[in-house]
Amino acid sequence: MQVDEAVLAETTEIRQAHMFDTGALESYLLAHAPGFKGPLTVRQFKGGQSNPTFFLISPSGQYVMRKKPPGKLLPSAHQVEREYKAIAALGQTNVPVARAVALCEDAEVIGTAFYVMEHVSGRIFRDPTLPGMDPAERSAIYDAMNDVMARLHKVDYQAVGLGDFGKPGNYFDRQIGRWIKQYEAAQTEVVEPMNDLIAWLPKNIPADDSVSIAHGDYRLENSIFHPTEPRMIALLDWELATIGHPLADLAYNCMLYHYESPSMGSLLSAGAKGGIPSEADYVADYCRRTGRDGIAEWDFYLAFSMFRLASISQGVYKRGLDGNASSENATQYGSACRMLAECAWSQVAHRA
Repeated sequence: MQVDEAVLAETTEIRQAHMFDTGALESYLLAHAPGFKGPLTVRQFKGGQSNPTFFLISPSGQYVMRKKPPGKLLPSAHQVEREYKAIAALGQTNVPVARAVALCEDAEVIGTAFYVMEHVSGRIFRDPTLPGMDPAERSAIYDAMNDVMARLHKVDYQAVGLGDFGKPGNYFDRQIGRWIKQYEAAQTEVVEPMNDLIAWLPKNIPADDSVSIAHGDYRLENSIFHPTEPRMIALLDWELATIGHPLADLAYNCMLYHYESPSMGSLLSAGAKGGIPSEADYVADYCRRTGRDGIAEWDFYLAFSMFRLASISQGVYKRGLDGNASSENATQYGSACRMLAECAWSQVAHRA
């Protein structure tokens, strides 16, 4: 069997903080994963700030495992069971996802719950400006990302078995409350723009109460594209997925038009890169695909998305301080929360 060398290069030996019994994992897969054969080799992906992710190599194929991190976890975070449920359900739709292989909710097997999915071989674009590509390729890749997001939001979530995946309606009210609690549980210093957002956001939720599957972390880096074609073949990282509001995904997907992210890059100067659509054109394409006639209060959706990511960043930073983060560079996220909060508040401060 040919091992994907490009993927192998993005892995390391299992880090000390995330060691587990790989023999127990192999035994579980032999019993529960159809067609699986040993022996099993396990490597850990270098990236990933939340759920530790591993590359599994065996004679029967290559797989990816995601598990909960060790240590004390924030409430409602790291629900790998939900990730598995999402990809298993969407496997029957036109939304491209990796094939679900096995879910283990018994923490006795390797120390935490985990799931395994098929490894999908293709291209992952880490830099949103797509350096080295011609304008036509950039345009096609962004159009594909836009198209898959629209497809996801048009899925009948009840028909695919996700009727109990979240509470339909009132999404922003619930989410704002959740991320306020998550932020306060992980807070390490006073960040004034976060306090401003905590006061302003709950009082300014738009009337639009659309409902769809919401991915929660919809961005270019969380997808795999065909090795040679501008076609998305797998949408990854479903940890934050729920039954939510489609415009939360769209605004999150457009955040890089507004700020410089140390970890995700930026589209602030996207106009200098031929082929990458402007934010206005990208949003218009999404509206065309989903039958929307424009979007009112776009600034709220952007501010909410940045606020939520600020809260997530603070959680990553706190786990880094506590020594149980999924990635070795988690403590670098200390400044991310403040930067995101400042950018979020700048979107809506004129309305305060």
